Amino acid sequence: MAKQAEAERERRAKIITAEAEYQASQKLAEAAAILSSQPIALQLRYLETIQNVAIKQGNIILLPLPTELIKALSR
Repeated sequence: MAKQAEAERERRAKIITAEAEYQASQKLAEAAAILSSQPIALQLRYLETIQNVAIKQGNIILLPLPTELIKALSR
């Protein structure tokens, strides 16, 4: 009986985890739709992420540069 109760708890835990994953994926899809419709929103989110990383001391931040910019500067 104890094994059956444990199996039931595990089953419920898996269902709860799956529902949470589903909800998270829905929210990510909504966020992606918003960011894709507003290009400046993506840029602002990128800058906010960099700011959050920069707040912590000792972090090294590598910013990718477009190759077109590097080519233009080398001329």
